[in-house]
Amino acid sequence: MNISDVAKRAGLPAKTIRYYEEIGLIKPPRDTNGYRAFRDSDLHKLAFLSRARALGFTIEDCRTLLTLYEDKTRASADVKSLASDHLHKIEEKITQLQSMRDTLSELVQSCAGDNRPDCPILKDLAAQGSDPA
Repeated sequence: MNISDVAKRAGLPAKTIRYYEEIGLIKPPRDTNGYRAFRDSDLHKLAFLSRARALGFTIEDCRTLLTLYEDKTRASADVKSLASDHLHKIEEKITQLQSMRDTLSELVQSCAGDNRPDCPILKDLAAQGSDPA
């Protein structure tokens, strides 16, 4: 398969595929004319990477996951540990986002949104960035 074929089948832009090759996540062989000749195994890896990235794993996490996937003697505990760490980071981010939503919701509700210059949203933003001393 050429890069446009594998891009369609994997659902990834060709630019992403080239990047994955550049950083060593995939290594498609080259034909005598120099073009990449993607194999089914490359397509499978690209689909694997696409799914892992959609779940928010970093490139380095993806590299580790691919290594674990290809290691038939791996311990599933290693995979679970990596996924658990990632889940913990997602849960922390959700907590932060919920706090941001709650604060912003309170500020929006406290603002009259009329023609007067008084704005509790701007006052709060200025208070957060100022030195109280």
